[in-house]
Amino acid sequence: MVSTLGVAVVGFGWMGRVHTQAYSRIRHHYPQSARLPELVTVAEEVPGRAEEAAAQFGFVSTTRDWREVAADPRVQAVSITAPNFLHREIGVAMARAGKHIWIEKPVGLTAEDAGAVADAVAKAGVQGTVGFNYRNAPAVSYARELIASGEIGTVTHVRIRLFSDYAAHPEGALTWRYERGRGGSGVLGDLASHGVDLARFLLGDIASLAADTAVFIPERARPTGATAGHTRATGGELGPVENEDYVNCLLRFASGARGVLEACRVSVGEQNNYGFEVHGTKGAVFWDFRRMGELGVSRGTAYQDQPVSTVYVGPGHGEYGAFQPGSATSMGYDDLKVIEAHHFLRSIADGTAHGPTLEDAVRSAAALDAMSRSAEQGCWVSLA
Repeated sequence: MVSTLGVAVVGFGWMGRVHTQAYSRIRHHYPQSARLPELVTVAEEVPGRAEEAAAQFGFVSTTRDWREVAADPRVQAVSITAPNFLHREIGVAMARAGKHIWIEKPVGLTAEDAGAVADAVAKAGVQGTVGFNYRNAPAVSYARELIASGEIGTVTHVRIRLFSDYAAHPEGALTWRYERGRGGSGVLGDLASHGVDLARFLLGDIASLAADTAVFIPERARPTGATAGHTRATGGELGPVENEDYVNCLLRFASGARGVLEACRVSVGEQNNYGFEVHGTKGAVFWDFRRMGELGVSRGTAYQDQPVSTVYVGPGHGEYGAFQPGSATSMGYDDLKVIEAHHFLRSIADGTAHGPTLEDAVRSAAALDAMSRSAEQGCWVSLA
């Protein structure tokens, strides 16, 4: 018998909207779900924003204080899509209140923050999942299967890239994202966190790393009002950008494989150029987020001059079948968040984790902290 699950969304910027839309689409793509979400309440401190969300999406109630969500008996599960500096306080409070949590990466400002949320979830016996959405792409799931089955031999090296231009404009507003105290690390937490998760999802644990970081736009104008997403600001007081625009990181995996992870938020000419290339002793796999439904695959016994074939993912790959009946019909970013919501609700129904957990967030955050230390000290850092 299908039952409803009272859900709340805390923080209604762009990502809060994405989570809400994902909940709304669960019954369309996963009608067999044992628990279907009911949008109970939305918390947002910007005046009027929660009310707009309720009018558009049908939340039963609104609040400007997230603490009211923690105390609300109608709410069993919470999406935490507030700014990074609030993740720890909200995440711990919701878990202690017995709420299951779906929290966006990087889960706080440091590995210590992520660990505190993970500990609270474990002690409360609730389910917790994290917004590492790119692992949900059916082509990425297929790449993982090929790697694990030995189809490309023993993995020798990987290159992971996450290039974006969302912060490339010099008039981009100095929001919380650029402040160390509220955003934590810059492109590390925003993009490289996804890169670390993809690396671990595909190849396993990272043993050590060496990183270099840089800030290319050192000052930005402070916004004069509420912001959402990547707002521009002109004429305001200039302030310093306190966290990195760019990171380049060498990786050594526990398996012996080597890797390169590069991320940048100020890459002019690059719009969400995310992807990876994994090479093995017998073949390789290639994925580009902008062609999300395709996976380049090279396998065989030729070794030299071995061709690459394009596989168009279909109903037999990952969660593709919940969205389209035949291969090569495009999926999009929001679909990945619907999959994430499905895994979250399934975890709650089963009492067993499906998808990335808070432990994955801790491991990712530990790697990000190590990148920062490596860049500061100019040395390799162990993650053992």
